[in-house]
Amino acid sequence: VQLQASGGGLVQAGGSLRLSCTASGRTPNTYAMAWFRQAPGKEREFVAAIGESGDTPYYADSVKGRFTISRDNAKKTAYLRMNSLKSADTAVYYCAGGEFPGSTYYDGTYYQEEAWYDFWGQGTQVTVSS
Repeated sequence: VQLQASGGGLVQAGGSLRLSCTASGRTPNTYAMAWFRQAPGKEREFVAAIGESGDTPYYADSVKGRFTISRDNAKKTAYLRMNSLKSADTAVYYCAGGEFPGSTYYDGTYYQEEAWYDFWGQGTQVTVSS
């Protein structure tokens, strides 16, 4: 499976961007998708995740109320709509997909952990100027 992330760029504080992540190749029948980000000099962190049917979104506290994750399974694409951007949101954003066997995604315990995601995109840079 390959993931292609796009939509990053330079935006002023308070502005908006929408990131896209499209899967190709032999994708699993069902998989959750997520966005992580890595700021300069920091570890990669969880941003948002969404269930296989576009349900049960999870968000990091730092982006709740500003970011919205969604997906279009017909297009094999996940989106991250980012509003009210802050300089602290500057990072490389990575999309990821994971099969999460059974109910492991929905039990709310593992969705933040990178090890549960099986395939990753290459990252797209988001820079927010203040």
